[in-house]
Amino acid sequence: MRALVTRPRLQAETFAAELARRGVEPVVEPLIEIADCLAALPQFAGVQAILCTSVNGVRALARATGDRQAPVFAVGDATARAARTAGFERVESAGGDVGDLARLVCGRLRPGGGRLLHVAGSAVAGDLAGRLGASGFAVERAVLYQAHAVAALTPATARLIERGEIDLALFFSPRTAAVFARLVVEAAAAPGLAATAALSISRAADAALGDLRFRERAVAGAPTQAALVALVDQFARQPA
Repeated sequence: MRALVTRPRLQAETFAAELARRGVEPVVEPLIEIADCLAALPQFAGVQAILCTSVNGVRALARATGDRQAPVFAVGDATARAARTAGFERVESAGGDVGDLARLVCGRLRPGGGRLLHVAGSAVAGDLAGRLGASGFAVERAVLYQAHAVAALTPATARLIERGEIDLALFFSPRTAAVFARLVVEAAAAPGLAATAALSISRAADAALGDLRFRERAVAGAPTQAALVALVDQFARQPA
């Protein structure tokens, strides 16, 4: 079984190793490229907590500051794990999506305790600041990295898709799914998706694939990497 991994390269390589351990051959095709954007660093003094909604945000944060004392609230377990690996000492995981993170923050913190710093990229999914602002929190967004869509699928990957040689295509965000939907059409490879099952981490990611005609489409039971891995396992067990 062969699976297309569309995440940014560092995350894709880690996930590819997870697939390989399961006997699934990964095809790493990053559709988003990550670059630091540190021209105007935020002020960390007086911050009640730092909110991280991606592993890329954690990595950019770790490069931006040597301070590891501020509490970090992470959207999910993978992001929390990255924060702990980077040396942050007080880390909590919402174990889900932006809505789960907002609920965690509201349950643990109070609006009068100080501003919240949302470490993010140039494009964000969900309205974290709006959700928390409605509860009285002051949220500052710090753009510490830029996420650029690639210009085209690599020729090798386009050929695999066109020939129907990709069994699974994995999508971790609505933006990546939307980029794929555009590029696969531009590469004239979309007809080959009739042999491919699209596995998405959320309904929003699945919706971003538009009307592409996959063999099958499925959404993970929760917006987490673990749930998407479980979905891969489910498809890997299906008879050929």
